[in-house]
Amino acid sequence: MNDELTASTGMNPAPVTLRKSLWQLILSRIAALREDISRTFESGKGVDSVTFSISFIALAAKLAKADGQVTRDEVTMFREIFTIPPQEEVNAARVYNLCRQDVSGYHTYARKLSNALGAGEQADALRHDVLDGLFHIAMADGEFHPDEEGFLRDVAEVFEVPDEQFDILIARHVPGRENPFDILGLPGNATAQDARRAWRQLVKENHPDVLASRGLPEEMQSLATSRMASINKAYEDVSATLKARPLPENDDSPAP
Repeated sequence: MNDELTASTGMNPAPVTLRKSLWQLILSRIAALREDISRTFESGKGVDSVTFSISFIALAAKLAKADGQVTRDEVTMFREIFTIPPQEEVNAARVYNLCRQDVSGYHTYARKLSNALGAGEQADALRHDVLDGLFHIAMADGEFHPDEEGFLRDVAEVFEVPDEQFDILIARHVPGRENPFDILGLPGNATAQDARRAWRQLVKENHPDVLASRGLPEEMQSLATSRMASINKAYEDVSATLKARPLPENDDSPAP
């Protein structure tokens, strides 16, 4: 597929490159599939930004219905995850509605996406990105419905995401179950040095440039911003907790 259009004008003989938007590319891909979203991976060419986006949108649309209804909050959260220019509102809405109307089960998309991503750290990181985005959709209305949790756990199982990683996502997203130590991957007896080391590593791994380099579409970079805010907040909370802890008694000190 040619992702770019070339045009020229009489005033400027040099070609002007007009890049198609992600939404235009998605609609072109869907049209080529005769609007059968489930055929997204038939090419066998792996996962590009268009395929990744279609898969995520399909999963997000199905998750939004997991608790029995699609709320305005969930649609709004979708718009926050994806950067949608005003001129692309109509295209984005059509993409979302096509994915929402597809009858294939979410297990199908999760399995096909996971298989297409393949193995390795980059692929695992993208699976984590998908789950992170789905958690945003699930929590859009401020409630973590049991059916939504079941949906996310099923997808995590298909993605072979370890339980401890899933718990970190719960700690990051679900009110009442947040734990800054879990978000940083720290045990309860961690030291200030441990916390700083973990924080610096997470900041390095989740920088927006890193997410972009492993294939997260530019239009989904708000995920990186949100994740960094969560990591920084967790570090602040852990640091405050550690400072408030009483100093350990020195067993070698002389008795009074």
